[in-house]
Amino acid sequence: MSTILITGGTGLVGTQLGQALHEKGYQVIILTRNPHRQTPLSGIRFAAWDISKQTIDPAAIAEADHIIHLAGASVAEKRWSVKRKEEILQSRVQSGQLIVKALKEYPNKVKSVISASAIGWYGPDPVIPNSHPFTESAVAATDFLGSTCRQWEESTSAVNSLQKRLVILRIGIVLSSKGGALKEFIKPLQWGVGAVLGKGNQMVSWIHIQDLVRIFIRAIEEENMLGVYNAVAPSPVSNRNLVKWLARFRKKPFLLFRVPSFLLKWIMGEMSVEVLKSCTVSAEKLMAAGFLFRYPSLESIDKLD
Repeated sequence: MSTILITGGTGLVGTQLGQALHEKGYQVIILTRNPHRQTPLSGIRFAAWDISKQTIDPAAIAEADHIIHLAGASVAEKRWSVKRKEEILQSRVQSGQLIVKALKEYPNKVKSVISASAIGWYGPDPVIPNSHPFTESAVAATDFLGSTCRQWEESTSAVNSLQKRLVILRIGIVLSSKGGALKEFIKPLQWGVGAVLGKGNQMVSWIHIQDLVRIFIRAIEEENMLGVYNAVAPSPVSNRNLVKWLARFRKKPFLLFRVPSFLLKWIMGEMSVEVLKSCTVSAEKLMAAGFLFRYPSLESIDKLD
């Protein structure tokens, strides 16, 4: 069975993806700065890399058949200071550049690179509701996240010139009970409050983590997949309806509470622009490639991993 090399493999998506690949019989190697400090996992090995020093274990590159690139500092973890924004950008750009550098310098048999990106590539909906969702051909927004996503994707673009297949997945808001953006939505519900952000009519393009893991695996296994795909469910929802669904899903009584835009801006600073932004993103290209969603709508979700 093939060997999959994963960057960012200890994060929310990487952890579940690594386990799913192992269960399918793949050999999995996770790149980390301190491989000896990682807790041993069944069927999963660790190898060293250092983004700042631009070093990587040549043996891991030589062994890999496919690379899944997930590395990048969390966008939502801290307030966007100048320093934090640079950290978010460089963690993505430098890691992508390191992968390309390693593929050029070290003998390898890598067939494909599957790289994460984000729907932060797109700007806000011109109108709400937006009857023309953003497709993969749209130009990048000129704001911080749009510029970051553009440079992120450019950092791995040279993979194409190495005669290797490059797939880029622009990922929406990941629904998982184990972390990510959903954790912040759930927090107020513990106190019986459903926090609607701003007007609450802004559209959220989301993806269940199980479907996201399946998309990554399909990108490895389906050789006809090439280029950019939006990794979002086909049924985006408003912020208000997402909060209502979460409250019902958790089967707890709740009261809806609207958090005004000005308060979000005061608490979150520049990051508030993203939680207030409406972004309706199309899943048509992914479905045309033959991907079938297990969770195409919120109503179809029976569990959150």
